[in-house]
This record gives sequence, C-alpha cells and structure tokens, in this order.
Amino acid sequence: MVYYLVKIAVTTVLIVAISEIAKRSSFVGAILASIPLVSVLAMLWLYIDTKSVDKVSALSTSVFWLVLPSLVLFVVLPILLKYGLNFYLSIGISITLTVMCYLIMVSTLNQFGIKL
Repeated sequence: MVYYLVKIAVTTVLIVAISEIAKRSSFVGAILASIPLVSVLAMLWLYIDTKSVDKVSALSTSVFWLVLPSLVLFVVLPILLKYGLNFYLSIGISITLTVMCYLIMVSTLNQFGIKL
C-alpha cells in the first residue's frame, strides 16, 4: 500500500510542479512537460513491479507509436484558441480529434501487423 502511495505522490508532485513552473515561464514549463516524464515513470514503475524488460520494451514501443497522433492536440488547440473559441470547447475538440487520430493509428498499425 505504501508503495502505491509513493507512486501516486511522485507522479502527482511532478505534474503539479510542472503546472506551477509554467505559470512563471511557459517556456520552462513546456520543456519540462515535453520530457516524457510520465512515460519514464510508467516504465520505471512497470519494471520495478514486474522486473520484465520485455514489458518495458513493449510499453516503450507502444508509446512511440501513440506519440505521433497525440501531436494533433498540440497543433489543433492553439489554432482553435487563436480563432477565439472558448477554452473548454477548444480542449474538447482537440481531445476528440486526438482520440480519432489514436483510433486511426491503431487501425493502420493493425493493418501492417503491428499490435500495440
């Protein structure tokens, strides 16, 4: 139980720290947010839990393929905001388009025999 609380605390502190830093400097916040801290932590926790490099490798490969469609959010959101759309509507549309791109990516990869 303590282990899970440590995992939650470390992950939460990193996310909160990045958002607080971004209030002061969007550039520094962006650098920290662009580092795949969540992915690295997930791989770390997975390895500690399973001691399986195969599972870590599979997770890393899946993250690679799914980073590509996630970029849609970072392209669409600022465009919608610049056009004056409400933030919540903009983030909703951006997330919806990103999910659609995830589905397209997974379907495309499946057609090429790549299973995530």
